[in-house]
Amino acid sequence: MVTREYIYEFIKKQKTAFIASVDEDGFPNIKAMFTPRRMEGNCFYFSTNTSSMRTGQYMKNPKASIYFYKRGRFVYEGIMLVGTMEVLQDEEIKKEIWQPGDRMYYKQGVNDPDYCVLKFTAVKGRRYCDLQSESFVLED
Repeated sequence: MVTREYIYEFIKKQKTAFIASVDEDGFPNIKAMFTPRRMEGNCFYFSTNTSSMRTGQYMKNPKASIYFYKRGRFVYEGIMLVGTMEVLQDEEIKKEIWQPGDRMYYKQGVNDPDYCVLKFTAVKGRRYCDLQSESFVLED
């Protein structure tokens, strides 16, 4: 059985997250980015550009999914989470998620208008490993 703790430990070991949004024509769009800056409960926090295409898509349609995988020599494991994505521009959360290296992307620092936080809230998911898949629901 997949637990929240298992998901957290799996994600902490990965270097890349894939996030999916829905475009104006109803098609999925996927993007690779850094793993979440923070995880608590069913929520996963990412930093990104306010001006990005993905941010605009989430503002119009919050349906989203995130995916993480580990490709070993003989074993492949992947975890997909499905839920909603919020675009946060609250100064407090931006400060909490901010890292010193972010200034390279956001010249005005934490108050840069092009810096925002994506908050993904998972409701369910699916795990694949060793030729078997398992669906699960995340409880609050």
